[in-house]
Amino acid sequence: MVKIKDLMIHREISWLHFNDRVLQEARDETTPLIERLKFLGIFSNNRDEFFRVRVATLTRMLNVEKLDYRIKSSPKEILTQIFEIVADQEKVFTDTYAEIVELLKGRNIFIINENQLSPQQGEFVTNYFHQNVRPLLFPIILDNLKESTSLEDRSIYLAIQLLSTSDPDKEEFAITRVPVQQLSRFLILPKEDGKIFIILLDDVIRYCLQYVFSIFGYDTYNAYTIKITRDAELDIDNDIQKSFLEIMSESLKQREWGDPVRFVYDKAIPKNLLKIIRDKLRLSDDDLQRGGGRYHNFKDFMNFPKVGAADLCYPESTPMPHRDLPINKSIFEVIRQQDIMLHYPYQSFQYIIDLLREASIDPKVRSIKMTFYRAASHSNVINALINAARNGKSVTVFLELQARFDEEANIFWAEQLQKNGVRILPTIPGLKVHSKLILIRRKENQQNVYYANISTGNFNESTARVYADESLLTSHPGITSDVYKVFQLFETRYSIPKFKELIVSPFSTRDFFIQKLNREIKSAREGKEAWAIIKLNSLIDKKIIRKLYSASRAGVKIKIIARGMCILIPGVKDISENIEAFSIVDKFLEHSRVYVFCNGGDNKFYIGSADWMQRNLDYRIEVTCPIYDKNIKEELWTMLQIQLSDNCKSRIISRENPNQYRKTTSEPHVRSQVEIYNYYKKKYEENS
Repeated sequence: MVKIKDLMIHREISWLHFNDRVLQEARDETTPLIERLKFLGIFSNNRDEFFRVRVATLTRMLNVEKLDYRIKSSPKEILTQIFEIVADQEKVFTDTYAEIVELLKGRNIFIINENQLSPQQGEFVTNYFHQNVRPLLFPIILDNLKESTSLEDRSIYLAIQLLSTSDPDKEEFAITRVPVQQLSRFLILPKEDGKIFIILLDDVIRYCLQYVFSIFGYDTYNAYTIKITRDAELDIDNDIQKSFLEIMSESLKQREWGDPVRFVYDKAIPKNLLKIIRDKLRLSDDDLQRGGGRYHNFKDFMNFPKVGAADLCYPESTPMPHRDLPINKSIFEVIRQQDIMLHYPYQSFQYIIDLLREASIDPKVRSIKMTFYRAASHSNVINALINAARNGKSVTVFLELQARFDEEANIFWAEQLQKNGVRILPTIPGLKVHSKLILIRRKENQQNVYYANISTGNFNESTARVYADESLLTSHPGITSDVYKVFQLFETRYSIPKFKELIVSPFSTRDFFIQKLNREIKSAREGKEAWAIIKLNSLIDKKIIRKLYSASRAGVKIKIIARGMCILIPGVKDISENIEAFSIVDKFLEHSRVYVFCNGGDNKFYIGSADWMQRNLDYRIEVTCPIYDKNIKEELWTMLQIQLSDNCKSRIISRENPNQYRKTTSEPHVRSQVEIYNYYKKKYEENS
């Protein structure tokens, strides 16, 4: 008999399957050409973060394994599998990029290098270099590179060979960073004969190296791209004399110089130059090094310019107004009468900013409390909170300083909020706050009335345009009372309240969902209808997976929509044959967590911030909220049914073929994100 432990995919391998779905979007001929380039950028950015975090962690484990014989898992085996899959994906990536470049030529868009410039283009590039690029270049002669930490993470460099035709023995090497932090990676050249030409910043520098090095007697230059990826896990200092803000600021500085976990380079680089760089960086493990093409840091292709015909990009989809939130009507007045659900990006995040703006100037509002995990770089939400504080409201914010890769931005916002009179709640040791909550206290008829917003996504107006999330606005006394208790938890830190409506990690989330599955198991064994629909980002908690397998064996029908990792294996006879699992990757990033249980015919609906991962269930403050409004239940149900019917962008999750498209020829085409947009559009028009 198959053991349960053998029916789980390793989480790192499952993550690579997810990123392969992103690569599929770049390969999909139905995806507009420039969007295909952007998916290559997303794939590349995802992979870099995977190496910074997951491969770095496995490498640490590997080093511990060498010292501790008690470690039974095999990081080395997993790393070997990772490198094999990454190498295969890289081949597909390279071929896909070459294919897209050729197809763009057919649309009169040409990505060219420094050797393909016409005299007029060369003059344009030279002028651009002198005005914009040269002031940002600070080359280092390689012999002078003293420290192994001299090359920064998240940057690309040109390793330059300097030669002289008059003195063949004269050879020198230099390194310069490509300033993509300050300038676009892409320079659009003047049109010629109706054709659009684009050159990468790397090649602008290559074309103009003479203006940097000729004064030293060199006249021949060869430049090769190199990139280093470093361990991004932070070592948190425990100095009690420092504030956590200071500790995090110092830790972030260390991240740029973490241990190397990956080194990539142009495979055309001369061997002697490569050896010098390896020695300088103290690289010895060949598994961490890879020769590749001429260009690296493809994450910049996420910002490839919109050029050419309109059909080369996705059409703009303007967020629909919400039928129950008319302009010039108080949002408090609306949600005092009924719950409202906002569905991003199909509906506008602007309603949240409007709510905070109204609260900031409403004389009846006494206080605003809010959590932040990832704020936008230019945040109108935070500006609204600052305005509320200036208007005399009591404003309290829990801003998670440990949100990976957003720590620096959150430290900046914490300082700005404090400067303007907003109270910043301190970090809770050992726990991250990942819940997305707003609580507003309003004095009505001499009584405190509370209004809450519970969301599956961040309060971030930038990501709300591309992340698909659900956001509940409610004045339900039980729910708002529990939201108040969550903020009490932040403030008291060690006093755990009793919650009546909300399900809160790390106290009860796993047990709650196991109880819900047990209820379905009981119904199935009694011959009654029993099912569950689970939509989330990642499913890797082994205790819950075991319970899902038990439910399947009992006859519970389970449908899972998991965008990212899913280590559960559906469809195994006598184990998981009643489980189907799908993943949707499309224009918008599926980010919401929605759970529906049959519950003996009295269907129960929930939304939340937590995925079913150990970190979300045991090491984070997460909130799952019941949905009571029948109209909102109908909206969520319709959304889920549309997604379960997707036969354009849905993939079937399985062990043998983890990313097989769920495409059919006999049924009408259902692209769920398009159909969901049309659904909300129709609802609005019917009630306008």
